[in-house]
Amino acid sequence: MEPLTLFFLVLALLAVAMISGFASGLFGIGGGAIMVPALHYAFKAIGVADQAVMHAAVATSAAVIIVNSWRSVRKHASRGSVDMEILLPKQLWRSYGLWIGVGSFVAASWIAPKLSGDVLTALFAAIAFFVALQFIFGRPDFVVRDTVPGGAAPPIVGSAVGGLSALMGIGGGSLSVPLLSLCNVPIHRAIGTASGFGLAIAVPATVGFIFSGWDVSGRPALSLGYVNLAGFAIIAGVSLFFVPLGVKSAHALDSEKLKQIFGICLMLVALNMLRESVF
Repeated sequence: MEPLTLFFLVLALLAVAMISGFASGLFGIGGGAIMVPALHYAFKAIGVADQAVMHAAVATSAAVIIVNSWRSVRKHASRGSVDMEILLPKQLWRSYGLWIGVGSFVAASWIAPKLSGDVLTALFAAIAFFVALQFIFGRPDFVVRDTVPGGAAPPIVGSAVGGLSALMGIGGGSLSVPLLSLCNVPIHRAIGTASGFGLAIAVPATVGFIFSGWDVSGRPALSLGYVNLAGFAIIAGVSLFFVPLGVKSAHALDSEKLKQIFGICLMLVALNMLRESVF
């Protein structure tokens, strides 16, 4: 690669790092919707094989989300915005965080190497689009139920959110923030708790992608399984400093304004994913 091309590539990754870190703190998302397309472009530009490029982008995004989510959940917890009864209650089988982690690991280690992401991307985009419409135009007080469901819901819903998020290389906030809000969780608390979900998704997903990509040919240089260590170092090292700014901005905005901003961002993510899956 020519030095000038490499220079602009590094600049692009630095910009992605700043935006993804800020988004992680602001919306409780890991920033994967920003990182995956950027990493895909970067890996294609340096000649990574087509059969490995998307998996490498998703896996590297998951690794960065570990850092973003850890920083984000700590900052939100310091403001009392993380619901530990949802994330990690004393009865572990009731923990959404636990089952999200299980679904994430299974998807990254077993499902991802077998399936194309196009159908899942289109499905996610369609769901996210309609959820975004509710956030932007729906009644502010609209809820499906008064509390987050227990019983069979944590293993079923948690595993589904974790699995789909791992396959897409996202932190899960795009799914879990709307779900929590529809269960009468205040938006700031939903965002803070979703940051914890992001950590529960990213750690097992990263381990799974390292495992499933261990002997795959055509990966980028300096990779551990599907996780590219160079991309991880650049993005994680910079985004870490922008998470607190996102958290501070989230708590400075009123809840209805924050819902609308989140809805607009989610709609843009959905449209971009739909474009990628169709074209």
